[in-house]
Amino acid sequence: MNRTIENLRYAFRRLRQNPGFTAVALITLALGIGASAAIFSVVYSVLLRPLPYEKPDQIVRLWESNPERPQMNFADPNFEDVQTQSQSFQALAEFGSDTESVLAGSTPARVPVSWASENFFSVMRVQPAVGREFTKQEHRFGAAPTAMVGYGFWKEFLGGTRDLSGVKLTILSRPVSVVGVLPPQFDFPEHAQVWIPRGVFGRPPSRTAHNWRVIGRLRDGVALSQARAELATIGHRLKEQYGRDIDLTDIAVLQLHDELASPVRPALIVLFGAVGFLLLVACMNVANLLLAQGAARQKELAIRIAIGASRSQLITQFVFETLLLSGIGGVLGFVLARTSLAMLLKLAPAELTRIGDISVNLPALAFALATSLIAAIALGVFSALRSLSSPPQSGLIEGGRSQTGTGSSKHLGRAIVIGQLAITLTLLTGAGLLGRSLLRVLSVDPGFRTEHVLTMDLSLPFVDEKEKTQRAQFLAELLDRLRAAPGVIEVGGTAALPLSEGPADGGYIALAPGQQPPHTIEEYENLLHTSPHVGYANYCPASAGFFRALRIPLLQGRLFNEGDTMDAPQVALISESLARERWPNQDALGQTLEFGNMDGDFRPLTVVGVVGDVRADSLETVPAPTVYVFYRQRPQAAHDFTVVLRAAGEPTALISSAREVLRILDPTVPPQFGTFVGVVSASLQARRFNLELVGVFAGAALLLAVVGLYGVMAYSVTRRTGEIGVRLALGATRANILGLILSQGLRAALIGVGVGIACSFALSYTIRALLFGLSPADPLTLIGVSFLLVFVALLACWIPARCAAKVDPMVALRYE
Repeated sequence: MNRTIENLRYAFRRLRQNPGFTAVALITLALGIGASAAIFSVVYSVLLRPLPYEKPDQIVRLWESNPERPQMNFADPNFEDVQTQSQSFQALAEFGSDTESVLAGSTPARVPVSWASENFFSVMRVQPAVGREFTKQEHRFGAAPTAMVGYGFWKEFLGGTRDLSGVKLTILSRPVSVVGVLPPQFDFPEHAQVWIPRGVFGRPPSRTAHNWRVIGRLRDGVALSQARAELATIGHRLKEQYGRDIDLTDIAVLQLHDELASPVRPALIVLFGAVGFLLLVACMNVANLLLAQGAARQKELAIRIAIGASRSQLITQFVFETLLLSGIGGVLGFVLARTSLAMLLKLAPAELTRIGDISVNLPALAFALATSLIAAIALGVFSALRSLSSPPQSGLIEGGRSQTGTGSSKHLGRAIVIGQLAITLTLLTGAGLLGRSLLRVLSVDPGFRTEHVLTMDLSLPFVDEKEKTQRAQFLAELLDRLRAAPGVIEVGGTAALPLSEGPADGGYIALAPGQQPPHTIEEYENLLHTSPHVGYANYCPASAGFFRALRIPLLQGRLFNEGDTMDAPQVALISESLARERWPNQDALGQTLEFGNMDGDFRPLTVVGVVGDVRADSLETVPAPTVYVFYRQRPQAAHDFTVVLRAAGEPTALISSAREVLRILDPTVPPQFGTFVGVVSASLQARRFNLELVGVFAGAALLLAVVGLYGVMAYSVTRRTGEIGVRLALGATRANILGLILSQGLRAALIGVGVGIACSFALSYTIRALLFGLSPADPLTLIGVSFLLVFVALLACWIPARCAAKVDPMVALRYE
């Protein structure tokens, strides 16, 4: 114990005697350890930490699957068959979610609402904190609507009352009795705050109506592979039994934890690899600093060996010095991780699951401590072995100070710098590829214009056949009043705003001339599987002003007009891609479509116009064929409705007038405002997040590598002062000396670039899933970052080279 304290005291004195070295080393280690601890906190919380439910490994997601569509939601009859035939599950449940207008007292709010089937809470193993769960009768179609609410909603909107007997909400324009409150930590799915029995919506008989997500809990002792094999058998059996009446050929299953993390897993792995490279560059930088320190301590070490110190004692002392250095660096890094994590999460994309649970916690602390310990031991042993590699006598002879370290130590220092430059080039290549991908995405023509457009999202109740007219009148009056507001150029509306929530999609039928349309869902399903003229398209209710407000071009025919009333012949606009796909050598105008499975209206649609393609899902996916119907003719599909207002000036200036118009028409509908530019920006948030972090790591690595190269070159110039004086005395010009030093730095940089390009070829393929329109071996990116690295490396060598060129020969010769 006394020996340990003595070693620590000596290590502290050594670090205090070299404040410049200590400060640079601490900052370098804090940067590397802090960045890696912050990213590890995200990786652990999203990818590694178990879900906060009982036996979370047993909870799985299920999908209908076929070769063309590997993950589809379930149709009710297919779910019931799987539920009946499977023996691998304790329970299976359907669920769905959406944002709805919820009225608690007199306060309307937009709230994530989930519809949960009978076994949903059994699968999740969650019990109400207050009140009770749904009864069997409440899951039946036509039952009096009830709800369970989240803990936060209960506190905020219901005052935390424990007497729920008289508590009611208004959801979908219906009074709903609150029967229970779920625990604080439960927010599945998608941060839902209100849960309603799924059974109140009835049971569509179609086997191709993919409406519901499905979760299940495996039985004790049943492996995922066993369940997968059983489900495959059930899927094949159902396909054989129902043939073309069913889409599935298989049933996919995945652990819920993996399914929730899958959208961000590739990006997080890439970021963790990038920050690992940064940490490696930081450690290499400190290793170079220690190498220089070790060369300067040759005389001290030789004297200590001469008076009886053993090599093991000296190695121990080196390790203690690096332990103290890395320990302090680790503490500073942990503080840096805590302060930077909040900023990092502000940049995080919406797809980052469990974002509220991310923190610098005990696993992150353990990671930082383990990283510090490994770095300390590795750096201590490395510096000790290098410093003790020379014979002790060489440190005592006259001139040993200037000669020691000019051989293998010098080459090792340059090798470390070459490694730093190679790793830095790899990171710069990744950042360059991500940056160029973002530029390519931004250069894509989305098919619409985003500037000067305000968006107003509305969640409206579902309507039945009797209420359709009132819904159409409400939306028409809303749009008319908004159009008359000051500063408004054009107003429109849609049930599927591009780059926001994805539009509904399904199979449509192109009817032949004179062909009778179906009148029921059963007739539609039969025709869907027997007609040769079937396609798959998005289905989007919209107004004519929607196309004008977003500057979506009309290519043929006309837009919707006032003559397209609910009782008039049903009309549709189609996208250019659908016209090209379905009628490649014909005029699409006047053609007839049947798309009644989307909203229950089986009146055929006549094509009256063709509009430009729109990238609705993302800027990175090709435009999907789309059928646009007039919201006045089919208002039952306009449940989630977004109003778009093109402004003469700043779009946010229209918010107050738009809010007042809506309040007058219906004060129970809470709007959510934004700009269309913001919608597009949000769709690119994940790509920007990856670019910003990899770019920051690459920049930090570049700075560390440049500092390392500068340090090696400056140290080399100092130790070669005598040699430089001799060269100058023998007639070398200052330009010769400048070129000599710069050529050494350039040689190291070129070797680092060569090694880095080889590493980039090997590693950049790991980020190909994050690229758009680029090869991982994109030559322009490789050439650009290579020139950048060489240029910066030459700048780092310029100051030592200038100092060498200014050496006075007489002073240099006296130096020896």
